[in-house]
Amino acid sequence: MRRNSEPGRIPRGFWLIVNLIALSSLAVAAGRAHSVPASNITIANSSSLEIRHVYLSPTDSENWGADQLNNSVISPGGSFTLANGSCAQTDIKVIAEDQNGCFFSGVVSCAADSTWTISNSATPDCGN
Repeated sequence: MRRNSEPGRIPRGFWLIVNLIALSSLAVAAGRAHSVPASNITIANSSSLEIRHVYLSPTDSENWGADQLNNSVISPGGSFTLANGSCAQTDIKVIAEDQNGCFFSGVVSCAADSTWTISNSATPDCGN
């Protein structure tokens, strides 16, 4: 009578299954490591100034992205929502430029939908 495998030898199919499980685990781990939280960020303009540009930046950087308003403005009393914004970190810096070329900035969470309000009491950076 002939045996299908030698004593102490692991069948080739076993190693195929082990490799498939390992590759699946790596794919899941890689997907989690690259997942980026996405949330809505609302900029509420409670000031008397018109907001003409909105930029995003990592909190630890001064490199701003493109203007998020795309030739729109946020009028006094108005708001604008950046839908499904993605962040590589847990927080993101939002920078707004008013009609005078002055800047306001704030940090919002990317973990959930956030609202950043610009009020008349906010101190702008006008380059002085």
